[in-house]
Amino acid sequence: MEERFLNILILKEIIPVILMSLYVSISSTVIASMVGMLLGIPTALMNFKGKRVLISITNTLMSIPPVFMGLVVYIFLSRRGPLGSFQLLFTPTAMIIAQTLLIMPIIYGLTVSIISKNGEIIKNTCTSLGANRREVFLMIIKENKAQLLSAVTAGFGRAISEVGAVMIVGGNIKGFTRVMTTYIALETGKGNFNEALIIGLVLLTISFIVNGLLHFFGERESL
Repeated sequence: MEERFLNILILKEIIPVILMSLYVSISSTVIASMVGMLLGIPTALMNFKGKRVLISITNTLMSIPPVFMGLVVYIFLSRRGPLGSFQLLFTPTAMIIAQTLLIMPIIYGLTVSIISKNGEIIKNTCTSLGANRREVFLMIIKENKAQLLSAVTAGFGRAISEVGAVMIVGGNIKGFTRVMTTYIALETGKGNFNEALIIGLVLLTISFIVNGLLHFFGERESL
């Protein structure tokens, strides 16, 4: 009876952690994808001075240490920081900001790389047929849907597996900012390997589902 009661308590604690992790990761992925693609597609299609430098900076930011990004966001959101008046530190919003900044360079860089291969051809073909800029933009996305989904999946994978930045700006507050990765770190440190393993399996399952969906949509696109 006591063991069953304990399992119920653990389940009630784990479910909010899973939901918070999904909320933060999905929100940051959606924001980063929208901004990254809106900027990445024009960058790939245009030739301008400093483009190579911009790409080099992006490649560097793609591998930026999460703890450093967390520190930067922490400084900006702290009471003495320029955004301290918004009181966003140790909130899910702060975690979304940190994760968005982490994965945006990934999605942006991959988008530029993907569109650079055939974007110009698609643009010229659509323009010759009388398409406007919006139609050209949508056609480029449609023709590269599978590859762009891969970029989004890479960003989501980075977001949902991130621990350093969200720990710093979120504070790992129980019932408020605790996510799966910080929960695993906490429970492992306490020696509660069963709970940590459960969350680890949930993370693995989510990754499997996301990659399965990507494969499904990619197969449909190739038909």
